[in-house]
Amino acid sequence: MPDPASPARPFCPGYDRAPFDALAAAYPGADTYPAKDFRLEWGPIFHRGRLDGTARVLVLGQDPATHEAISRRILVGEAGQRVQGLLAKVGLSTGYVLVNTFLYSVYGQGGGERHADDPAIAAYRDQWLDALLAGGTVTAVVTLGTLARKAYQAWAATRPDVAGGLHLAAIRHPTWPESASASGSTTWEKATAALLEDWNAHLPALHEHVVPETPTELELYGETWKPGDLVEIPAGDLPAGTPAWWRALEPWADRTGRTSELKRATITVTVPAGARPWHQ
Repeated sequence: MPDPASPARPFCPGYDRAPFDALAAAYPGADTYPAKDFRLEWGPIFHRGRLDGTARVLVLGQDPATHEAISRRILVGEAGQRVQGLLAKVGLSTGYVLVNTFLYSVYGQGGGERHADDPAIAAYRDQWLDALLAGGTVTAVVTLGTLARKAYQAWAATRPDVAGGLHLAAIRHPTWPESASASGSTTWEKATAALLEDWNAHLPALHEHVVPETPTELELYGETWKPGDLVEIPAGDLPAGTPAWWRALEPWADRTGRTSELKRATITVTVPAGARPWHQ
C-alpha cells in the first residue's frame, strides 16, 4: 500500500495509450537510421510532454543529446531548459508536447542534412505528428532550427486541412549561439543576442495563438539570458523515480573518451555537488 504520508511525486506515465504504445513498439532501427550517421547504440528517444490530448503547443526539435540519452526524454538539457522558458512566456508550464526530427542522436557533421528528406524517416515521424496534431487541441507549432522547419513543412504539405489551422513559429535552434560561435564566425554574445532577437520576433504572434494555462503578460527577452529565462524541466515530464538533478539547470552528462570510438560509446554522468545526499 502507498504511504499516505509520502508526498505525491508526478511522473510521465510513458507510452501507455493508443496510438503511442504501438508507435513506441514499432520504432525503426538500422534499416532506416544508418549507424554511420546516427547513434543507434543509445536507442530511440521519442518525446517529452503530454500525450493525453491536453497539449496546446507542439515543439519539433532536431535530435536527442547526452542528457536525453540517459533520461529517455527529449530536450532535457540546456536546450530544453531554454525552450521551457520560451513556453513559460506564453503561459504554458505543462500544456505542451515535444518530438524530434530524428529519433536518434545525429553522429558527425552533416548526418542530419544527409537525411533531411529521407522518406523512411519521415514516414515514422509523420505518424507521431498525425497523432499529436489531429485532435484539435494544439493551436501552434514551434520548430527549432532549419531541419525541424523543413520536416514540419513537408508534413504540412500533405495535411493542408490540419496544418491550415495551426500557427507556425519557425525559430532558431536554442543552442545556435554555441554552434555559431564554435565556427569562429561570430562570438557567443553576438549569437545569443541574434537568437533572442529572432525569438522576440516570433513571440507576439505565438502568444496570440496559444490558449495559456495561466494568463501571462508577454515579456520579451533582452540581449542575453537573464535569471528566469531558463526553466527547470517539470517532474511530470520524466519517468517515475527520476532523480531531481536530472531536471536541474546544472549539466550532469557529457561524452568522454580518449578516442572517437570510446567517446561515442561513453557518457559520463556526474551527480552535481549540491545533489549529493551524503553531503547533506
